Amino acid sequence: MRDQERIFCDEYLIDLNAMQAAIRAGYKRSTAKNASQWIDPDAPKKPALRKYIDEAMAKRARRTGVCADRVVRELARIAFGDPLSVINLETGALNENISDDDRAMVAGYRVRKGDSGMEREIKLYDKCKALEMLGRHLGMFTDNVVAEVELPKIISNPDGSVMME
Repeated sequence: MRDQERIFCDEYLIDLNAMQAAIRAGYKRSTAKNASQWIDPDAPKKPALRKYIDEAMAKRARRTGVCADRVVRELARIAFGDPLSVINLETGALNENISDDDRAMVAGYRVRKGDSGMEREIKLYDKCKALEMLGRHLGMFTDNVVAEVELPKIISNPDGSVMME
């Protein structure tokens, strides 16, 4: 692997944007436009680069402990948590002794003391977004719909009439 290719791979690992990684590695913009094809997971044009990237990503996952399972688990905690188990509706405060799963729903908590008493603000992560992301992970939602429809053949006759088969 050439130095420029190794730089491309290292740059790709930063943001997973092949075109930008190629530009940062010094490739011309016209060449960089095809960079995603070099490392396409299904049919890489440059298999050595794909292998280098896959190995580096696996090392990073082992080092950081970040993997798809952890991401899905955290999304599930947000998506399926019950906000009423987090918030005391009478006081507006966080419930005491909430579980770690329920605490995962809390994006922020702020207390302000004012003239009229204590004001609490509890912000929860977006349940709908978490559900959408889980659904996409499970293949429930697709942006590209493929419809296989057989259309009839239209035949023009010499006399000008039209016939369908």
